[in-house]
Amino acid sequence: MDYREIISSRQVEFGQMPPATFLLGLLSAFENRYQTVADSFFSEITWKQFFAIICINLCRENPTINELSDIMASSHQNVKQILLKLEKKGFVEIKVDEQDKRKQRVYVTEKCERFCQSTKSESENKIRQMFDGIPEEQIITTIQTIAKMERNLEKL
Repeated sequence: MDYREIISSRQVEFGQMPPATFLLGLLSAFENRYQTVADSFFSEITWKQFFAIICINLCRENPTINELSDIMASSHQNVKQILLKLEKKGFVEIKVDEQDKRKQRVYVTEKCERFCQSTKSESENKIRQMFDGIPEEQIITTIQTIAKMERNLEKL
């Protein structure tokens, strides 16, 4: 489907919008739509809370809140609020770093590990459904494009 067809399918006037401008808008709209759908995936936590857990699990060692904020590309305050809600639900623990008492590190709990294990199959199925019909080469190209956009964004 051509990107102009996407516009017309949404009853929006395309005009002379350059593809790059359209892509930025499409990414923003997709993020909003995805978050709405993803929030319904789990009854216990929201998509942003699950994303925080994913990011914690990507780290080689338990991240500090600042490190996690960088990974999630969100402010320290927003990440702290997400973590406090997860902590209240028993999914993470926030502990003072033993080497540097000014830092706080984030740890996933056994409850969180059980939750991730019990939802793994369902999560993988939803990802497969979302990428249905999209060749792996296109996914890789999209990853490369967004990574390049990220590097360019850092220059701004």
